[in-house]
Amino acid sequence: MHILIAPDSFKDALGATDAANAIAEGVRQAAPDADWTLCPLGDGGEGTLEALLVASNAEARSLEVHDALNRPRTAQWGWIADRRTAIVELAEASGLQHLTNEERDALHTTTRGVGELIHAALEEGAEHLILTLGGSATNDGGTGMMSALGVRFLDKSDRVLAPGGAALADLARIDCSGIDSRVAGLTVEAAVDVNNPLCGDQGASAIFGPQKGATKAQVNQLDQALARLAEVTANATGQDHRDSAGAGAAGGMGFAALAFLSATLRPGIELVMEQVGFDQALERADLVITGEGRLDGQSLSGKTPIGVSRAAHRQGVPCVVLAGKLDSGWEKALDEGVTAAFALADGPMALEEALERAPELLSARSASIVRLFRHGR
Repeated sequence: MHILIAPDSFKDALGATDAANAIAEGVRQAAPDADWTLCPLGDGGEGTLEALLVASNAEARSLEVHDALNRPRTAQWGWIADRRTAIVELAEASGLQHLTNEERDALHTTTRGVGELIHAALEEGAEHLILTLGGSATNDGGTGMMSALGVRFLDKSDRVLAPGGAALADLARIDCSGIDSRVAGLTVEAAVDVNNPLCGDQGASAIFGPQKGATKAQVNQLDQALARLAEVTANATGQDHRDSAGAGAAGGMGFAALAFLSATLRPGIELVMEQVGFDQALERADLVITGEGRLDGQSLSGKTPIGVSRAAHRQGVPCVVLAGKLDSGWEKALDEGVTAAFALADGPMALEEALERAPELLSARSASIVRLFRHGR
């Protein structure tokens, strides 16, 4: 029996590699003679850089940048010298996980640090950029990133706007004359974990603003500000990307990647699975175990367990999902190749306890799954 272990990170509890190791421990307990392959994954959010560094044998680089609140932060990025390829994860610089609940501020947080990482990649001689978008604390439409690369976002008095999404309501003109000339020669693949447009009821502000600290009134304020950004950008570039699938990823970073970096947007899990050789690993597998912190109806938009289950289904391999929580609409995953899904908790418990016990719970559920699967065979 060969088991492919391919989880994403479990938010606030375990990175993807640690989650994979915990699942492997459960497999070892239940079937010491089984073989398994560890294949930690990411879909564009936090932890994706880790998965790509392992898969590509890239060199991990560190740089002091500005976080979402413009504070100093040391962030990692990846460098593959023989391919002149850089890997930049938005969440490393501007991730929500770096802020406390009280610090979340969708009106003023910035993606400036992401632009600083891209600048470092250009300094190294990057010709290809893998930009992973997800897990952001921001709603600035990517303007912070582009400001760090030389673009100026100006009000009607030609003053540079303050950082953050709220200030975009006063946007009058975009000056691209100072953009780093090396951006034009950069091929960008942007990995997104959602397919939302920039604006509207399904846009960046409405769907993701509340988890970044936005009130209902602020969601409307931010949505109008991003609409203003889209309008002025269309006037400057001749193209309007506001309704493109994925434009609303990471508070509008998908929009900026399309409009200013001429990026190709790809489902993050597909890009990562391609980079790690997932289909080749799947050929040996009798069973796949995947998972992440939450499985719900929105997971079908591009989250790791669904990407894994679809690939497993194509090759006729059963796929089990372990999730910290099974939430509204999770049953739709059963139509996407998921054989079964299980929540980790073994009884009523506080979130803090669940997070602390995550490795133990993952191992225990994995052991039960393997015992059942083995008996069925």
